[in-house]
Amino acid sequence: MPFKTDANGAIVIDAEKKLPIFVHTNGTEAPFDADATLGTITRLNGEAKGHREAKEAAEARLKGFEGIEDGEAARKALETVKSLSAGDLKTAAQVQEIKDAAARAAQEQVAAAAKASATQIQELTATLDKRTAELNNHMVGGGFSGSKLLSDDKHPMRLAIPAEMARAYFGGNFKVEDGKIVPYDAAGNKIYSPTRPGEVADFDEGLAQLVQACPFKDQILKGSGASGSGAHQSGKSGSGGKREITRAQFDGMDAGARQAAIKEGAVFVD
Repeated sequence: MPFKTDANGAIVIDAEKKLPIFVHTNGTEAPFDADATLGTITRLNGEAKGHREAKEAAEARLKGFEGIEDGEAARKALETVKSLSAGDLKTAAQVQEIKDAAARAAQEQVAAAAKASATQIQELTATLDKRTAELNNHMVGGGFSGSKLLSDDKHPMRLAIPAEMARAYFGGNFKVEDGKIVPYDAAGNKIYSPTRPGEVADFDEGLAQLVQACPFKDQILKGSGASGSGAHQSGKSGSGGKREITRAQFDGMDAGARQAAIKEGAVFVD
């Protein structure tokens, strides 16, 4: 989803909302509200934190009921013992019998509580994982949407493919850690900034290094002879006899098919 630019290559700003204009995959144009995007990320972070704290609290409460299985039986036994007076206990055997019953009931109570807590923990964990995945997906997607490699025609490594195609191939190399997007190379190593020694590369620095190491970078870099969105010419001369795919066809592919299309040097046409 590239920014709209004028004849001089400058990003066009919406006159009413004072926001840069994005061109969506279907050709529609809309202002990009960075503050709203940041608000969504902040909200998802808050939800993920709340679910994580609820999970930790449930686990802490569960520790106090270890060894007890039937909660209702334990409660009844404890009430029975509480209501008995010394005069009602006639023999030592009766006392022991009551103690044993109380112990069994207590164990059953804790077991029931443990089972309920385990179910709650599973549900909270699933919800937390879902919220975390949504947050990570939102942040990584925003990285590609706002990348200068995909929107700035003056960038030395301007890509000639749409953001969706770039994300389909390189998206797996970015992870969200401690609220920040961290790029990784093909070997699983963190990518570090070439200008800030010792610091992890930011999104565009990481993407640039991934593109540089890509075995078919000449096919996806603008100005390298490859055809991208807006660079297609009619007939086979425009694609060099290579496979041509439309944006709609690319959107309908699964991740594997998208990567295969890029590796084959497919030409993206509107």
